[in-house]
Amino acid sequence: MKPTRLDYCQYLLVTQTNYTLTNYADHDEKFSHDSLNRYLRREKMTARLVWENVRDQIQLSERGYIAFDDSILDKNFSHKIELVKRQYSGNAHGIIKGIGVVNCVYINPDTGQFWIIDYRIFHPESDGKTKIDHVRDMLVSLVADKQLSFKTVLMDTWYATKSLMLFIESLHKIYYCPIKSNRLVDDSAGIRPFHYVSDLAWNELELNTGKLIKIHAFPKHHKVKLFRVVVSPHRTDFVVTNDITQHSTHDTQKVCALRWKIEQFHREIKQTTGIESCQCRSARIQRNHIACAVLVWIRMTQIAHALKQSIYRTKQGLLDDYLRQQLRNPSHIMKFA
Repeated sequence: MKPTRLDYCQYLLVTQTNYTLTNYADHDEKFSHDSLNRYLRREKMTARLVWENVRDQIQLSERGYIAFDDSILDKNFSHKIELVKRQYSGNAHGIIKGIGVVNCVYINPDTGQFWIIDYRIFHPESDGKTKIDHVRDMLVSLVADKQLSFKTVLMDTWYATKSLMLFIESLHKIYYCPIKSNRLVDDSAGIRPFHYVSDLAWNELELNTGKLIKIHAFPKHHKVKLFRVVVSPHRTDFVVTNDITQHSTHDTQKVCALRWKIEQFHREIKQTTGIESCQCRSARIQRNHIACAVLVWIRMTQIAHALKQSIYRTKQGLLDDYLRQQLRNPSHIMKFA
């Protein structure tokens, strides 16, 4: 009997801490470690599977948001795994060894729900593409192929590039993204030279309603709206948007807060699916494991929503079921002398 995608995803769904092929083979007499390895090496799963499995679940909103961000699958203690490269991790606040994944999430602001709809493996050594290229590709796919209706794109500082921002505008979409404090801007309509955004002066009205600026190297008459958003006593973000009609710093802050849904996705998928746990060296096996982990997150999220509980409670519930089963019909009987 040969393993299938359903078999492997079912294993990732139910196992709690050990996600290895060895552990799978040890607990399922139908499959050996070698047969599982051969299956994952032979299959060619892509992000297309994600869309096929999630599109009927998505509840659209007229104000729908798309959020992009990347995450590093930690392989710091791995040896000779293909796709692994040294790269910056925001969570680790430094350079680590890992596999970079650029993710795309659809957010319904009316219900607060979100769905992973696409992703790309960041490995320029094999395809020559930057993270910006991957985001462009996913945007094109969203508009031309998936034809998903959305209004606004949310991005992190890393993606606040001229080429991507202008590309989003060419799709007639709105974007919100923070820019680095040393970005050169002009708020004087050309009267004064460009200077760092962190050096701008703000009056009371501008703090509440934002200000029009020109970003250095953008087209001559291109303007965006800039907002100074105080995130915490120790952090201030400078957020730009091409929505010139936005006149509220408070509303801008609420929009930007939606981007944390993708951070929630990163946290949940790492803690409940074993997406970082595969230690096989083959790039194809790593790609297939990542695809299956995303499919498992989609299914667990669907179950959690139906049960009105967190995805963590859903995963823990499998252990609860096992405990109930063992109390009813124990595998090992307790005895006294």
